[in-house]
Order: sequence, then structure tokens, then C-alpha cells
Amino acid sequence: MFNQEENNYNTINSTSDGTLSSTRTFISGVFTWMFLALTVTAITAYLFASNPQLMSLLISESGKGMSTLGYIVMFAPLGFVLAMGMGFARFSSALITLLFAIFAVLMGMSLSFIFLAYTLGSIYITFAVAAGMFGIMAVTGYTTKTDLTNFGSLMMMGLIGIIIASIVNWFVGSSMMGYIISIIGVLVFTGLTAYDVQKLKRMGEGAVYGAESTKKLMIMGALTLYLDFINLFLFLLRLMGNRK
Repeated sequence: MFNQEENNYNTINSTSDGTLSSTRTFISGVFTWMFLALTVTAITAYLFASNPQLMSLLISESGKGMSTLGYIVMFAPLGFVLAMGMGFARFSSALITLLFAIFAVLMGMSLSFIFLAYTLGSIYITFAVAAGMFGIMAVTGYTTKTDLTNFGSLMMMGLIGIIIASIVNWFVGSSMMGYIISIIGVLVFTGLTAYDVQKLKRMGEGAVYGAESTKKLMIMGALTLYLDFINLFLFLLRLMGNRK
């Protein structure tokens, strides 16, 4: 009986260790892809902002608005997100990775406009603050024992509210409303970071290392956290950034 109990204990331990290792590998892969995408985005944004010839491709000849390419670059990332989501089951991991890479470049081109609107120092400071907040909430989401499902649902409702309010404010043009939206945006994406990391951790527990589906989930997870970080950064920039 003692030997049987010892065998059962070893089996449970082995399974637990395997699950923990699988989860860590999955989360590590998600964050690696996220950081790579952010690096591509940052480099692309800086290259366009610092090169007048490249920037002229995104600005109309009058210099008072965006060119056709500028509008395409502005809205194309949304199309890529939708394509990756809807094509998840049909697309290979290689194709989803390629789409993610192109998405990161397009986001960099789109974000190059912030270098024209805000001082370089305030962009760097805001990025550091966003990175700190994101890191704290990511660790919280990974380590907490509390189920954040209901909290995540609340944050998603807040996100829908932000989208609706932003569309309304597009026409109204209220600076006060914009300020309130930015504050709520910071709170929502800070909360979503913890929720999404916990959700990805649970996905990792059932992931099979090297499987095609796992590779695709890893990229989609990186996309989710990438969007959390970028939106957190942009909302903070609207609150903290010094305009030129």
C-alpha cells in the first residue's frame, strides 16, 4: 500500500511539474513574440518620424492631413486583427506569424504620427510608465489565485463603452470628454492586462508544446497583450504627454 501511495504521489508530482513547465514555456513564448512585435513597431515608428521622405508618404501634399496611404496605414491594423481572429482555424501558424509581423510594421507607421504631436522626452517617459504598469499587472495576473473572469467581463464592458464614447467624441470634439475617456482607458487596459495574462496562463496549462495549434495560440496571445500595452501607452500619452 505504501508503495502504491508513493507511486501515485510521484505521478501527481510529475504531472504537476509537466503542466507548470508547459505553462511557463507557453507564457514565455507569448511574451517573446509580444516584445519582438513591440520592437519592430518602435523601430518602424522612429524611422518614419525621423525621415521626412518616409513621413511625406503618409501626409497629404498640403501638409494639413493624411495622404491616401496614411489613411490606409491608420485603419489597416484593424483589418489584420480581424483577419487573424476570423482565420485562426484555417490559417497556418506561419501565415498568422507573417500577418502579425506585417501588423507590427503597420502599427509602427501609424504610431509615427505621435512623434510629430508630442515631445520626444514625454514619449519616452510615458512609455516607461506604461511598461511599469503593464509589468506589475502582468505579474499580478500570473500569480494571483483569484479568478478574474468576472473582472475581465467588467473590463470588456468598459472597453465597449470607451469605443462608443470615442466615436461620439469624434463628432463632438470635447476635450473634457476626451480626458475622461483617457482616464477610463488607462483603468480598463490596466485591468485587461491582468485578466488576459491569467487567461493565457490557463491556456498554457493545456497547451501541447510544438503543436500547430499551440504556435497559433502563442501568436494570438502575443497580439492580445500587444494591444493591451499599446492602448495603455496611448491613453497615458494623452494624459501625460507634452504636445509640441
